[in-house]
Amino acid sequence: MRPRPVLRAALASVLALVALSGCSADDEADLRYAGDYSSHPPLAVVGYPSMGTLGITQQVVWRIADGKAGELTSLADPDQDKATTEKTAENWIAAFRKGAGGAVTAEFYDEGSYRQTIVLYLHGTSQIKEIEVRPVSVDGKGVWRVSMAEPNPGEATAVAPWVPKTPGELGSKRVR
Repeated sequence: MRPRPVLRAALASVLALVALSGCSADDEADLRYAGDYSSHPPLAVVGYPSMGTLGITQQVVWRIADGKAGELTSLADPDQDKATTEKTAENWIAAFRKGAGGAVTAEFYDEGSYRQTIVLYLHGTSQIKEIEVRPVSVDGKGVWRVSMAEPNPGEATAVAPWVPKTPGELGSKRVR
């Protein structure tokens, strides 16, 4: 005798609940990342990111696109002033939310073992945003965080003179 579809669905739900309730924090982070990844446009990449620099960059773009200032602030370097990072998050969302929700190319400059400069090209709005990420210690664990020290809206939207207008022009080597 074969189980009925309703019984199978109930059994599958219980098994899924048991599996999810036994998840570690890392498993929960993986599930959250998978959900974010599937619900946002793919990030085009130029240059040579590490897994850490790519991961934090994706999260920055996603939090800007989603308008989640608190979650964006949580990606900031913990050694930075909290009020400054909160204001910077608000500025980035106000200035770049529309563009971050569409096609974005992230160009990773230079080698990324200590820190990495990333230029975000927001294609739908023709905006350019430079960010810098570096590894830090949070709760004794090495993680990548973004520098968020642009509390002035003009600072947040300024484009450095060295930044090319299109991805790949400098071969992902920074020229200053």
